Amino acid sequence: MKVLKFGGTSVGSAQRIKNVAQLIANRGKNIVVLSAMSGTTNSLVEISDYLYKRNIEGAKEIINALENKYRAVIDELFDTEEFKMLAQNEIRDCFNYIRSFSKDIFTLFEEKEILSRGEIMSVALMYHYLREKHVDVAMLPALDFMKTDKNNEPDTQYIKQKLETLLERNADASLYLTHGYICRNAYGEIDNLRRGGSDLTASVIGAALGADEIEIWTDIDGMHNNDPRFVEGTRPVDELHFEEAAELAYFGAKILHPTCVLPAKLNNIPVRLLNTMDPEARGTVIYNTVPSRRIKAVAAKDDITAIKIKSSRMLLAYGFLRKVFEIFETHKTSIDMIATSEVGVSVTVDSTKGLDDIVNDLKKFGTVTIDHDMVIICVVGDLEWHNTGFETRAMEALKDIPVRMISYGGSNYNISFLVSKNDKVKALNALSDKLFKN
Repeated sequence: MKVLKFGGTSVGSAQRIKNVAQLIANRGKNIVVLSAMSGTTNSLVEISDYLYKRNIEGAKEIINALENKYRAVIDELFDTEEFKMLAQNEIRDCFNYIRSFSKDIFTLFEEKEILSRGEIMSVALMYHYLREKHVDVAMLPALDFMKTDKNNEPDTQYIKQKLETLLERNADASLYLTHGYICRNAYGEIDNLRRGGSDLTASVIGAALGADEIEIWTDIDGMHNNDPRFVEGTRPVDELHFEEAAELAYFGAKILHPTCVLPAKLNNIPVRLLNTMDPEARGTVIYNTVPSRRIKAVAAKDDITAIKIKSSRMLLAYGFLRKVFEIFETHKTSIDMIATSEVGVSVTVDSTKGLDDIVNDLKKFGTVTIDHDMVIICVVGDLEWHNTGFETRAMEALKDIPVRMISYGGSNYNISFLVSKNDKVKALNALSDKLFKN
């Protein structure tokens, strides 16, 4: 059994729903995880924002517009009146449920219930369409098995037990359909998985059932070896180690959330990234293989701020770094890169929230300087230090670009360079020319 997850763009229109249905109908007894139709979650967030502000009229305008969009999709999607009516009734119930919140006090709990309707509606459309096409499909409602514990982490034992029960109850089905992103929390309330969303749903299901493979279907044919928005001639990377994929995801490759594949990694289940718009493309497969002694890809993370603390008190002193890092911990700010010398330490952060307070606290220990509008360029591959010359090639590519910081050795899969935002595109192209075109 495989777990197949389709993102919002993959089910973003009637035609795309038909395309996905064709892909999954004859693939075997798999579990299919669906996200909300593209644009739906944003609209539901906007509706919630109006309800927070008690602007009922504004909320209803967005509700009506979104409902009209779904009606048009239903008209195009179904051929028979029977299944068209079934879909219309279920979608109408969802929107009436959303409208019901306009009369009461609105809190975060109500917002999460509204957000859950996106996945519920996309799965309903796919379920009725597959049945219209005579596919023996069974629904596995995510709210019946997907649960988080008191630490907001997936409750793996509960999920495994409930899933197996649902599968036994629907053993005769040829295909299973479920909702991504949504879940119940430890108190039984409707909630969501936040980090990684539907990707995490697929990974958790795959881990719980010991799936043969997890497929993540999007509108991109795998992870590319550079950012195609800024570099011409990029190509998908055939295979990645889980650690390499996590580095790329964290440093800018938006196709995959860095934490969502952790359950798959721990259970040694391959994850394959595929393109709904080009189903024949090989995509990228991610697994726990031994690295292949080559540099795989480059990614960039924007909106970085560099902070340098210089102090003669750091020289030969112990406890200095602990005091510096405690400041970032107090302000709940994570650090991306670190570089140290005898009398100074430089770090980078990707959020300026609370930056003034952080700087004021750091000034107790030394002179503080700030560089704004920086970018981390991340080179990923088999960068284990015994592999002579790999890091040198990356550095040679940037010989004409000012580099503020370099981080190497903290991981066997990554070397990172901090450059100015103005040099980002030049750096990405220089690395592509040096690393991938020789």
